[in-house]
Amino acid sequence: MTSANRTDPGRRLARRLGHLRADNPVVLALPRGGVPVAAEVAAALDAPLDVLVVRKLGVPAQPELAMGAIGEGGVRVLNDEVLRVARVSAADLARTEAAERAEAERRSRRFRGERPRVPLAGRTVIIVDDGIATGATARAACLVARAQGAKRIVLAVPVAPPDAIEAFRTVADEIVVVEVPTRLSSIGQWYDDFRQTSDEQVIRLLEEAATRRTALTDVVIPAGRVELPADLTVPTGATGVVVFAHGSGSGRRSPRNQQVAATLQDGCLATLLFDLLTPAEAADRANVFDIELLASRMVAAISWIRSSEVGGLPVGLFGASTGAAAALWAATEPGVRVGAIVSRGGRPDLAGPRLPHVTAPTLLIVGSRDSTVLELNRRAQRDLGGKSRLEVIEGASHLFEEPGTLDRVAELAREWFVQHLGSAEWLGAPPVWYSF
Repeated sequence: MTSANRTDPGRRLARRLGHLRADNPVVLALPRGGVPVAAEVAAALDAPLDVLVVRKLGVPAQPELAMGAIGEGGVRVLNDEVLRVARVSAADLARTEAAERAEAERRSRRFRGERPRVPLAGRTVIIVDDGIATGATARAACLVARAQGAKRIVLAVPVAPPDAIEAFRTVADEIVVVEVPTRLSSIGQWYDDFRQTSDEQVIRLLEEAATRRTALTDVVIPAGRVELPADLTVPTGATGVVVFAHGSGSGRRSPRNQQVAATLQDGCLATLLFDLLTPAEAADRANVFDIELLASRMVAAISWIRSSEVGGLPVGLFGASTGAAAALWAATEPGVRVGAIVSRGGRPDLAGPRLPHVTAPTLLIVGSRDSTVLELNRRAQRDLGGKSRLEVIEGASHLFEEPGTLDRVAELAREWFVQHLGSAEWLGAPPVWYSF
């Protein structure tokens, strides 16, 4: 049977993929035609949607013949047999790869805008196209996703011929196809409407998927005799949750923390922003510097997370000013498990005796113009018990109010948390080369 357009087969495909919902999968579309199909799958599975930009490396003298493919993250897959038979020189291969990589980067920027790609490391990845004819691009996509760290790869398409399906069993862990006609000369013959998907459609569908979030406002964190208001935001497909600890004179509605939180959410990280002190407590300046009290509130928030909808996710801590000391202190409390810590213009020195017991990987971010705090961070870093890194943002002052400086803080924080809460994908890992 034929299909009217790409939307209906996407829904039919989603019904075949329902068993993967519990795996918290990532849905990757092969642009452009695969995006409308994948959008239906991602919506049905409540999964993040991204594109997998793959470019075929054609033999220079015969461009339709694939000698390999390239993908984002420095991934390259090569067909050694074609390279040998076609006698492709290293120089020709390098020129072809450079041209295709430039085009892949252009398309990635065009489709995603400022959003980072969804991390794949350790994830179940569903690769979706609008159909398979020869399967060269889809095969390369499976290899690229594997090279980017995917744990399990599921290839899902509305239509494909039997011989193509068999060929994929060496590169995909599971293959899901709605229709398997005995004869399929082209994918277009299976659709009544096979008009080309536009760039604008791709961008719109990706933006719509990116805004599918569950934001739980008016959350309350019980902390002994007090209750603390909090905002929990859970992006679709979250891979970790980051608890924010603000500094003196700040709170969960701090524009700076909210900006950083939005960047983390774009990286598939849930965020919990909460007020560490009640209004009455905050009125007493001594409480702002009571690191042990602030740390106890962090521990209460982490405990609350364990019983919440994100209870199974690894936890990271993001602290600013005195909140950074509270985060470091809390990470050393008995029974507290923290995967990573980031300090923004923080006072880690105020965690003094606890620093040698901090084993969670810690990133210290300080502005170059914040000289006093920078020196305090350098001294504190020497006392930290686990892996640590100090990043100095050139031209930034204590509050990172200079243009672009807070953006850089957010990017560094996202990279650190993505790496240490389950994926190293955004830290610029060296190119991965595969042959097939």
